[in-house]
Parts: sequence; C-alpha cells; structure tokens
Amino acid sequence: MILPIVAYGEPVLRKVGKDITKEYPKLEELITNMWETMYNAHGVGLAAPQIGLPIRLFLVDTTPFSDDEDLSKEDQEALEGFKKVFINAKIEGETGNEWDFNEGCLSIPDIREDVRRKPEITISYLDENFKPHTETYDGLLARVIQHEYDHIEGILFTDKLSSLKKRLLKSRLDKISKGKISIDYKMRFPNIKKGR
Repeated sequence: MILPIVAYGEPVLRKVGKDITKEYPKLEELITNMWETMYNAHGVGLAAPQIGLPIRLFLVDTTPFSDDEDLSKEDQEALEGFKKVFINAKIEGETGNEWDFNEGCLSIPDIREDVRRKPEITISYLDENFKPHTETYDGLLARVIQHEYDHIEGILFTDKLSSLKKRLLKSRLDKISKGKISIDYKMRFPNIKKGR
C-alpha cells in the first residue's frame, strides 16, 4: 500500500526516532509498504518519520542512481543492486574530508541543495530479520545512508545549509508546508485541514 509522505513542517520530522523490537506491530507489512511508497515517489531512500512514524527504521535502494553517467564506474558499481533495511541504526563514526553533493528529499519536494558530509561512515544496525551488522560505507552510498539516518535523528538536509541559504529558501519551504506545490506522489501537509 502506498502511504502519504509527510511534508516539511510536520512535527514528526523533528523527532528523534525510538528503537523498535521484533514485536513492533505489522513490521513486515510496514516495510513492504515503505518500499512501495519509496518506489512510487522515485526515491532511493525512505525513513519511517517520512510516513509519520517516529521510529528508527529506514530503507535504501540506490540501484536507480547507478545509471547516472556522471558517476565514476566505481560509484556506479557500489550503487548497483544495493538494497537494505536499517533498524535501530547508529552511526559509529564518520571520517574523511567533507565534500559537497546535491541532495533532495521526498519530504521537501522541488528543493535541491549542495550538502557537506564526511565521505566514510561506519554504521551498526539490525536488518529486517533483526540480525546485527556493523559495516563501513563510503562515497555516494555513505551519503544516501547519512541522509536517511538524519531523518531518524530528527534532522533534515536543509538544517545543514548556511543561514543565508536557509533564509533564501524560507518562502519555498513555507509553500511546501502549506501544500502549495505540485507533486506526483501522495503527501500529507501539516498546514492543511484534513479532508482536502
């Protein structure tokens, strides 16, 4: 089932997610619905807060990215077929010199900006079978994971922009929160009365 993606301004996007257990209600169904929702919106990652749930769950499928001809062969290969569920994730470390890359977000449609992030991360998490993993990623793979991880920490990519850039984007962000935007996927807006 395709779920509405919550838009910028929804309070749930600012909450630090809570850990979940295997007993979380209908978890398998939730994960299936999240994949369907993400693919429907042409995303490469989706976090539970983006569908209104303040829990530590996100998923990533970077395969669509791997077709980008501007990427190095190495990046294309790393992104091809990478599909994972991250539960109760914790970034254990970030290393390297920060680099800029243009990011967007399904909760903040039609806004893309360069964001600085460290190039390498080590992350511990549970997969959908609650098997523990600790893995290191770099490059674009690390960046997609960092972006989704930020969501379960209540952080949006716009938080990482300069104060000048934030001021320049304010009116566009306000329009998104009021639903004054044209998108081709289901969204829920904070400043619109139910029933519209």
